[in-house]
Amino acid sequence: MAGARYVADPEECVRTVALDGLSLLFHRPSGMTHIVAPPAPQILEALRLGPADAGEVVARMRAWYDLEGDEAADAVEARLEELEAAGLVRRT
Repeated sequence: MAGARYVADPEECVRTVALDGLSLLFHRPSGMTHIVAPPAPQILEALRLGPADAGEVVARMRAWYDLEGDEAADAVEARLEELEAAGLVRRT
């Protein structure tokens, strides 16, 4: 069984500014600013291609970045839950 599927708001809803290895995300719909570390911005980038579960997000990210190990899906799943709690992604 596949895990929960997530979706992110369109790119125009989130303003991103890189800052010393972190990213500031201004989420226009909520009016909130979030400070996040990798891989959160990369996960949001992957979700902009469409809804996905953690495994699909990892597969998309592997096409762009050098990700290794089977633990990547577990790490991405944990970050997706954090991003959901912050209101930056939602379950479909």
